[in-house]
Amino acid sequence: MTSNTLPVVPHWIGGAAYPSASGRTAPVFDPALGVETKRVALADASEIEAAIASAKAAFPAWSGMSLAKRQTILFRFRELLDARKGELAEIITSEHGKVLSDALGEISRGQEVVEFATGLAHHLKGEFSEEVSTGVDVYSTRQPLGVVGIISPFNFPAMVPAWFFPIAIAAGNTVVLKPSEKDPSAAIWLAELWKEAGLPDGVFTVLNGDKEAVDGLLTHPDVAAISFVGSTPIARYVYETGTRHGKRVQALGGAKNHMLVLPDADLDLTADSAINAGFGSAGERCMAISVVVAVEPVADALIAKIAERMAALRIGDGRRGCDMGPLVTKQHRDKVAGYIDIAEADGATVVVDGRTVNPDGDPNGFWLGPTLLDRVPTSSRAYTEEIFGPVLAVVRVPSFEAGVDLINAGTFGNGTAIFTNDGGAARRFQKEVRVGMIGINVPIPVPVATFSFGGWKDSLFGDTKAHGSEGVKFFTQLKAITSRWLDPSHGGINLGFPKND
Repeated sequence: MTSNTLPVVPHWIGGAAYPSASGRTAPVFDPALGVETKRVALADASEIEAAIASAKAAFPAWSGMSLAKRQTILFRFRELLDARKGELAEIITSEHGKVLSDALGEISRGQEVVEFATGLAHHLKGEFSEEVSTGVDVYSTRQPLGVVGIISPFNFPAMVPAWFFPIAIAAGNTVVLKPSEKDPSAAIWLAELWKEAGLPDGVFTVLNGDKEAVDGLLTHPDVAAISFVGSTPIARYVYETGTRHGKRVQALGGAKNHMLVLPDADLDLTADSAINAGFGSAGERCMAISVVVAVEPVADALIAKIAERMAALRIGDGRRGCDMGPLVTKQHRDKVAGYIDIAEADGATVVVDGRTVNPDGDPNGFWLGPTLLDRVPTSSRAYTEEIFGPVLAVVRVPSFEAGVDLINAGTFGNGTAIFTNDGGAARRFQKEVRVGMIGINVPIPVPVATFSFGGWKDSLFGDTKAHGSEGVKFFTQLKAITSRWLDPSHGGINLGFPKND
């Protein structure tokens, strides 16, 4: 098929597929085959306006619906998602490239937030203080914001949107989701599922597009808030642009996650964890471990164990039961491979070279095998920049203190982990390290949905993290009411400042 005859992924506006009239499209690839399989519509100004207008029109009725009725729809959506998540996993694998088991894992973590949202009525409760002054009561309520925008990345086309939309919708907001143009079909599938669950038209909208759609959401006066996940430069842009236009913004940025390994650590557990956290989803995770900080004399033994395990990994098409799939695009594959070149030129040792991978898949796929680098200089761009691929760097340090100092010196502060059998060292690490999410003998410390996800420093712009109690606060606004029911013998006119008595 030519690009003119390929199917086009539409928008979803007003509870139905909304074919684009802009004429602008972008390619969507099957990364394991290296071929373009469809196109995705790129919104123009009129389509951006239509999407936001539809969400705005749906807000009064949805926010005015009882919590009980909203929760019924949430429960129905939860049941449908659980029953049919295999379909969604296949869509994700076909456009992202991650293996099916990893796609199912992504969906499961998104389901946790859906389940949290089914009980949101409890989290929306306000507070009440009786008789704060004579005959006066004060109480608070949490109310929805209105239309909220979600701008999500390619690496988790189901889970990342699900960090936000279940809570936003359960709280009474309407949502406009702008998925990545690299793998947009999961968002349309979710929209269809919401429709089947009984969600009123306009409450969940999908606006496909590029920077024009992003800027449309960031600047439109009818959009009250923006949730974003992506690279740090774009997160900063989203935060600055959105807040400049009066919006509430949570913008989660990039990462360079370190694993500190102490000499007393179980090296078999540590090696397994480094493999899982470094190469799962081809390293295209903001919570991937990309740097192993080995406290000497542990490095040589640990590197040998990691390299031994890497040799057994099967790289190939995610639909063939492989361990790791391709990268999402050829351009990204080439960029990641370029970091291996940079590290080697800067003096690092390439212990395992993924540039020579022999995949179990079509030779045209966007392949890059797991790569292990030793003695990576901390001045190298391969150390300082987010690679977002299956490249694991080892940096050797002389002590626990030097390892913590190295981690804290970084510009990112998303996730980190320590591997040790020393409880005192672990407790000291969790207190001293300047990172938002910490694992103790856990390589990918993504919190469960009842807690909140987000980093520090250049990994998060804004004051509110994703899901959990922080998510409830982000998608609601607090209203305080001071109430007095007067009897006929009120005190009359008094122009003095009100005081409690």
